[in-house]
Parts: sequence; C-alpha cells; structure tokens
Amino acid sequence: MPNVTANGIQIEYDTFGDSSSPALLLIMGGGSQMIYWEAGFCRLLANKGHFVIRFDNRDVGLSTKFEKAGIPDMMAAMKGEPVNPAYSLEDMADDAVGLLDALGIGKAHICGASVGGMIAQVISYRYPERVLSLTSIMSSTGNPELPQISPDVLAEVYKPVPDEREAFIEHQANMWRKLWSPGFPFDEKRLRTLMAESYDRSYYPQGMARQSAAVLAHGYRRSSIESIKAPTLVIHGDRDPFMPLEGGRETAHLIQGAKLLIIKGMGHDMPKEVWREITDAVSDHTMHANV
Repeated sequence: MPNVTANGIQIEYDTFGDSSSPALLLIMGGGSQMIYWEAGFCRLLANKGHFVIRFDNRDVGLSTKFEKAGIPDMMAAMKGEPVNPAYSLEDMADDAVGLLDALGIGKAHICGASVGGMIAQVISYRYPERVLSLTSIMSSTGNPELPQISPDVLAEVYKPVPDEREAFIEHQANMWRKLWSPGFPFDEKRLRTLMAESYDRSYYPQGMARQSAAVLAHGYRRSSIESIKAPTLVIHGDRDPFMPLEGGRETAHLIQGAKLLIIKGMGHDMPKEVWREITDAVSDHTMHANV
C-alpha cells in the first residue's frame, strides 16, 4: 500500500475506484487500522461512483507511531484524573487534510466511524472549504451528560492486550462480543480473520490509549459542531453499547439540516447484513450533496 508525508508524519493509505470520481475519505475509529474499513465495503462505495480513500490514523497500522510519548493510564483518565495527550483530535484532523493535500484533492466527502466520526466533525468545522459532505457513523459529541459506555464494556475495551498472536485474537474476539450488534449473528470467523490480519500487519495496542487520551482532552464540542454547514448524515445503531444512540441523536440535532439514520439491532460495529443499507445511504447523501 502507498504512503505519503503529510502534516509532518508518514500516512499509509489505500484507494478504491476511479480517481476522477468524487473523493470519499474514510476515517476509522480509535486504535483501529484502515483495514477495519473492509475491502468489500469499500468496493461497494467505489461501485457507486466514489473514489474511496482509507488510511491509517497516526499511531496505528503503518502510519507514524508516537512511541516516545509513553502510554497514558486510561482507567485513571476515565475516572477524571488529569491526562496530558501526546496530540489532539485537531492534529488527527490535520493529518487527514494533509493526506488530501498530498493526493491533490481540494474537496472531499468525509465519512468517519466512532472516534473517526469525531475527527470527521473536526475537519468539517476546521476546514469547511474542503468538505463536500459529512457522514458521522456510530459517533458522538463528547457531551458528558449523555449516556456513557457501561463499566463492564469499558473494562473489556481497556483490558491489557496480550502480545502473543493467538491470545491477541482471543482477547479481541471477547472484546467484540461486548460491542457486536445484538440484532445480528456474531460473525466469529470474519472477526478472527480480521484480527489476525490486523496483528500480522501491525501489532501496536499502545496507540489506542494515546488516541483515547486525545478524545478525552477534546471534551464537549457543542458550539463547534453547531457551526458545521456541510450537508450531514448521521448513522447510528439503536443497540450501541460503546457510544449510545443519544450521541448520534445529539450530533444530528446540533447540525442544522442533518439527517439521522437509525439502524435497528446495530451495535458498535457494521455487520455485513447492513453494508448495503449504509453504502446506499452514504451514496444517496453524497449524490445530493454534489448537486
């Protein structure tokens, strides 16, 4: 896969579709490599007329790591203790825009999932002239008064990650059982295959803690989110245990004219059974935004 230098770091990326088509930048969530935007999902979007770009955020996958920054204590941070992030969500947004610059793309449709949705929101209010449309999937606003992740799920997500390959895959399978969409079958074979690919490509759990620290330090972004003018689609599952539906509802409420698509039975993942619904909704959204 190719890489570029952007915003002072190396960013690994991949593309699908015709480069002359409108660009659709996919931003993945905390600690997750770009391969979590699975190739089949990306091809569905490319077949609908998008030039799809997926990439590794800083501190994950094959992009630049921030090893010297150390690992923050996320359990302490979740209890309200001070945390000094190695970088900010604004830095991560600047990375994404720097990637577009390196690819010679002036404007793009921006789509993010989970923490990637937060980064997409930052891009939309920080660089409005670069955004054709915004799609925020299973994300939130940072509002501490909204329902939060349950303690048992939180403990599972921030449990120490094993070094050994098979133990890592087992650990990830147990974690994703907590996050998986309860309205759909748990696709263990698909999940284990993806986790094995993730481990072999770049085992680096430290990055998730530093990315999470950036999210916590960013806080509630109400006034900034309210300033977003890009046509916006918010997609959220009604059974999300990590970022509850209320986060999606508030995102759609704060952005004038935003549309909200609630997918029944979906948790904090995108089951293959809903790929078509999501890609159809995103493509319909971007098509109308292009008019």
